[in-house]
Amino acid sequence: LVFTTAKREFAEKVLEVLDPGRRLIRRCLSQRDCLCARGCYWKDLALLRRDLARTVALDHAVQGLSSQAANWIPVPSWQGDPGDEELLHLLPLLGWLCQVVRSWGVPRGS
Repeated sequence: LVFTTAKREFAEKVLEVLDPGRRLIRRCLSQRDCLCARGCYWKDLALLRRDLARTVALDHAVQGLSSQAANWIPVPSWQGDPGDEELLHLLPLLGWLCQVVRSWGVPRGS
């Protein structure tokens, strides 16, 4: 899933490059799915219709609701460096989070 404040047309073009067969990214929420207040777009994770206790979001600009702040993991902006491995540094954390959630014994999608 991709959730962006970008316009849908732009997001779709980027997804065509990232995942041409749409095998990895099946859903895209864009600017029209965001809340707009005072010219700023905010991502409401409740739109995902998932248990927020089992949901994390990675973003360079944490543009979410303050009530969902615990769900956001800030990451630096990508500057086009093909050697950038910032997301790889998060793999241990994300793996640990998966283990914790699985240990709760809550069925997926609940």
